[in-house]
Amino acid sequence: MQAEQELAGKVALVTGAAKNIGRAIALELAAAGAAVAINTRASRAEAEALATEIRAGGGRAAVFLADIAEADAVAGMHAAVVAELGAVDILVLNASVRREVAFETMSFAEWRQVMSISLDGSFHCIQAVLPGMLKAGRGDIITLAGDTALTGAVGKVHSSVAKNGLAGMTRALAREFGARGIRVNCVSPGHINTVRAGKRAPRPDAGSHIPVGRYGEPDEIAATVRFLCGPRAGFITGQTVHVNGGQWMF
Repeated sequence: MQAEQELAGKVALVTGAAKNIGRAIALELAAAGAAVAINTRASRAEAEALATEIRAGGGRAAVFLADIAEADAVAGMHAAVVAELGAVDILVLNASVRREVAFETMSFAEWRQVMSISLDGSFHCIQAVLPGMLKAGRGDIITLAGDTALTGAVGKVHSSVAKNGLAGMTRALAREFGARGIRVNCVSPGHINTVRAGKRAPRPDAGSHIPVGRYGEPDEIAATVRFLCGPRAGFITGQTVHVNGGQWMF
């Protein structure tokens, strides 16, 4: 049984938190007692609704609009988070772009858009929160990858490369800062029921090829993030945790 409010007194910054998996993570960390900084680039209405929901449940939350691909925007967001909620103890790097583009027709701008959010954005956010974590002697950083980073997927060369980069960043940072109290882990979701523009509804037999017989839910990814940020995961760092119903077993 998971301890209640095990993250009480901590501040969590979740990027891309207005919808789907990011939203579920924000709610889960708030339920664990963390004050949540909800980042979004443009989905302000959804982010404000999420903050209202967290506050209605007795938690603390605030919305911070910023394009994490921009270093100055991240610096401004971080300063605002610290001023309103306090120093960041937990950073969850969920923001990404999930557009499918055939590689033969992919423009460099489309390639860079994915890299700028997943990799450049992670770089900017980690560098922003790192001094505070080092000063405190503790911190948790969670990156979000995906199974296609290892298996590949048609139309997702840019995403696969970016997600592989995040997994590599996770391992390198875990080695560099583990002895200084900072844990860095990666959560890799499989097929998850999310709502996105242009996404087709799943077939009635969707998930039949997965050992557990279904797609996953955002809450299940969020629960994994919560565990990794909690005290019971104190000896876990540098790991990629695959939450995919057994579809791919690494």
